[in-house]
Amino acid sequence: MLVHPQFDPVAIHLGPVGVHWYGLMYLIGFVLFVMLGRWRIRRGNPKGWQTSEMDDLLFYGVLGVILGGRLGYVLFYKPAFYLAHPLDILKVWEGGMAFHGGFLGVLVAMALYGRKTNRSFFQVTDFIAPLVPLGLAAGRIGNFINGELWGRVADAALPWAMIFPQAHDGLPRHPSQLYNFALEGVLLFIILWSFSAKPRPTGQISALFLMGYGGFRFVAEFAREPDDFLGLLAMNLSMGQLLCLPMIIFGLALYFWSSRQQNPL
Repeated sequence: MLVHPQFDPVAIHLGPVGVHWYGLMYLIGFVLFVMLGRWRIRRGNPKGWQTSEMDDLLFYGVLGVILGGRLGYVLFYKPAFYLAHPLDILKVWEGGMAFHGGFLGVLVAMALYGRKTNRSFFQVTDFIAPLVPLGLAAGRIGNFINGELWGRVADAALPWAMIFPQAHDGLPRHPSQLYNFALEGVLLFIILWSFSAKPRPTGQISALFLMGYGGFRFVAEFAREPDDFLGLLAMNLSMGQLLCLPMIIFGLALYFWSSRQQNPL
């Protein structure tokens, strides 16, 4: 049976300062975002974008990810705790980021960027949607290196079942971080990158991201151990799954709405 390698969470020691693997994964995600965006612009798909805009997009996106991710964790996962300890909201070094909060933060940031550049909201989100999944994949590798967000108990006969010492029970578990890496990271990137290679009605690429991420995350969550302070909620679903349902529903509605538009990017 496999045992998690227990990597050192600090990738590089620079005197008293330690550069953590998870921070490096964020950096890799941001670099990939810029590189892929510039590559798309140079290919002229979609038209009307300039490579110089990627720096501004990254700035807006980073603010949305960090502020939204933190506030999302506070509101979605531990509202009672942070209501009683409001100053702890600022302690981001102790961990606690939520994808769905970061996602909402990025949406607000992209709306502001669209207003600044006289673009519609979906023109901006259609451009950035294919640039995001590889950053998500990098984040999941960071989760795996840290040995966090492990999976539910698995059959010991499963060839890749893994013991996570951080779980303190010695039971074989699904390496759910790697499932997320493969589904919402690599596979979603391939789908969106291929789909966006041709002009599409405004909003359709964004819709496919919502359906793809929501669907893949919903499925992968069946193999992930629920947060111990929440457990399973309504319909025996995790918080992550419940938050994915609106994404899937809105994505379906947006896809059919955009299919009726006559303004391909």
